[in-house]
Amino acid sequence: MSDVDLTTVFRAEHGRVVATLARRLGDLDLAEDATSEALLVAVERWPVDGIPPNPGAWLTTVAGNKALDRIRREGRRDTKEAEAALMATQLAGSASEPGGPIDDDRLRLVFTCCHPALALENRVALTLRLLGGLTVAEIAHAFLVPERTMEQRITRAKKKITAAHIPYRVPAAADLPARVSGVLAVLYLVFNEGYLSSGVLPRTAGPDAAAPVAVRSELCDEAIRLTRLVVSLLPDAPEPLGLLALMLLTQARATARVVDGCLVTLDAQDRSLWDAALIDEGHALVRRCLAIGRPGPYQLQAAINAVHCDAVDVSMTDWAQIRALYDQLMVVAPSPVVALNRAVAVAELDGPSAGLALVESLAEALTGYHAFHATRADLLRRLGRAVEADDAYAQAIELAGNPAEQAWLTRRRAEL
Repeated sequence: MSDVDLTTVFRAEHGRVVATLARRLGDLDLAEDATSEALLVAVERWPVDGIPPNPGAWLTTVAGNKALDRIRREGRRDTKEAEAALMATQLAGSASEPGGPIDDDRLRLVFTCCHPALALENRVALTLRLLGGLTVAEIAHAFLVPERTMEQRITRAKKKITAAHIPYRVPAAADLPARVSGVLAVLYLVFNEGYLSSGVLPRTAGPDAAAPVAVRSELCDEAIRLTRLVVSLLPDAPEPLGLLALMLLTQARATARVVDGCLVTLDAQDRSLWDAALIDEGHALVRRCLAIGRPGPYQLQAAINAVHCDAVDVSMTDWAQIRALYDQLMVVAPSPVVALNRAVAVAELDGPSAGLALVESLAEALTGYHAFHATRADLLRRLGRAVEADDAYAQAIELAGNPAEQAWLTRRRAEL
């Protein structure tokens, strides 16, 4: 059995095991530590015994036993047996409480991690750590902050959950609308991290396990699965529908996005590799959103992706419609990143000079964002300003965290 096989299983099962133990134990630190211990046991046993038929159940059982041992070992003398007995009952599954409209441990944990008592950046970090199984170093890289800063954020968030007695459950139906926007924001970021991973392997795999990965499909799949559950909770709310459509239309292009370890940009992708079933489902969801008539940021982004997926060849892309959708998005949810993407559409319609002028007006806001430098480099290249393009590509390569993206940028720079 290869280390890659172990890594794949660990990534797929980490969130499930932590979520199950968190619900049963009511203790995030204990759930996370016990899961890590179970993964270490698997590293020792599975290469010899093989991966069990149900690796998630195996890891949950071992992690539960590790947690039980810790309670017995660290608990106070007069209460440790009572605590251990209670936990044993919970791990046997006979002491679970109703979880809300949908009984799903991972969805419970998402709503717990995304509680409004926590700051947004802490919600995202905690969800990526516990549900996605990312290391603190990976999350720190994604947020462009020092690792120690991110570790402190996650620790504070877990302590606040404990101190505020935030329950591990899906909120009651009446409370869902007020809570769902925060959950959607986090699921969107989890999907993005999976779709273009930072490329740092989880430490449980070992430093020499495999080359860095460009895409973490298990994070994309989990974000889509959880978003489907949110849609089932609020079937007539347009933004969950829009986010699901956006994810599906994006995921439909995943197989064509990385070839031989190098990113393939949308204009160069083999569109015959796109997943037609996902595109059809995404288009149907966009039409449902349009029928509701309350456009929001996820719906508009989904509509933009739908236009791209409509074009059987890049030359058939309706850039005027894409620019119009970005105009709407700038009204609903203005940001420098949206403005950058709009500038790309402007460049396609009005030429690279017009696009570059818009891009350069964003320099102060996006100086630490690799896509800003990559976009600027491409426009400079198209204008024949090779020296400036070379410098912009160098900055983009330095800031990009994904190996496939770095390979593509390096190739484009060499072509100058």
